[in-house]
Amino acid sequence: MTDLRIAVVGAGQMGADHINRITERIVGASVSVVVEPDAARGAAAAAHAPGAVALGSFAEALNRDDIDAVLVATPGQFHETVLLPALAAGLPILCEKPLTQDPVSSLRVLEAEQTGGKNLIQVGFMRRFDREYMQLRELIETGDAGALLAMHCAHRNPTTSEGYTDSMLITDSVVHEIDVVRYLTDSPIVAVEVKRPKRNSLAPSWLNDPILVLLETESGILVDVEMNVNVQFGYQVKTEAVFEKGVAEIGRTAGLTRWQDGRIFGEEHTTFKTRFADAYDAQIQRWVNATKRGEIDGPSAWDGYLVAASCEAGVKAQQTGEREEVVYVPRPVFYN
Repeated sequence: MTDLRIAVVGAGQMGADHINRITERIVGASVSVVVEPDAARGAAAAAHAPGAVALGSFAEALNRDDIDAVLVATPGQFHETVLLPALAAGLPILCEKPLTQDPVSSLRVLEAEQTGGKNLIQVGFMRRFDREYMQLRELIETGDAGALLAMHCAHRNPTTSEGYTDSMLITDSVVHEIDVVRYLTDSPIVAVEVKRPKRNSLAPSWLNDPILVLLETESGILVDVEMNVNVQFGYQVKTEAVFEKGVAEIGRTAGLTRWQDGRIFGEEHTTFKTRFADAYDAQIQRWVNATKRGEIDGPSAWDGYLVAASCEAGVKAQQTGEREEVVYVPRPVFYN
């Protein structure tokens, strides 16, 4: 196989970004098909990938012979309808987070993958490919600072779109912390609690923002997350890890800082697309390389299910104000 021919399903903000990334920066892959029900948006995205065709449905794409793999970049509620036929066709898949929006549908996807007998799905939790998160994981694993005791996280967006809802604070935003906490601690989340600080008056009227989320791992590590999606100043993701022999922090803004006229000047990211640009590049390149070897190189469908189960508990905790335990099915031998 020369170039891996990829069908990108979904040409919105994330899909269009991946199409440009694959075309301009990824080695050994090309976009052959763009699937997007909005014809104008699909054509505009396909124009950035020489030779790619724009189609209105994934069923049309499956009838072609120029697809080796699938990148799913639709909104989460549409993932299952793409994943199941892609699995039936035996196609390798990179699925943007979440795997699906609830654990029941995630289990259906797991069952379909197991039926096919091969690990085909990699879930797009790009923070696992970020240099600073990898450095922090290495520090935890080596034990150079002693045992990890707790973490303080902040996940801040400048504003939200009109379609952003209360539950999306968990399922679309804290979902990243839920996965990366497991990645860093190598321990499942067993309980979630949500508290509401004073509401930001600049947030949309229907949104209770910000929230504070407490995650408990099976290994006894507590992680607090400030989820703050209308903070106005920019996009910021920070983590402070508390060890027995010190503290480590990741997520400080890179770039030029000026001290002049009694003031400090600097810039902050305004979107995840710049903050995690290198991580996205690394994720896609490693997925392409692994797919050519017949493998995946990142979070599996099982990881996606675990996150969906934790998100379900998180949304319930949002609604009840109580500590909610996370319920998992036993891990299938297929994912050991």
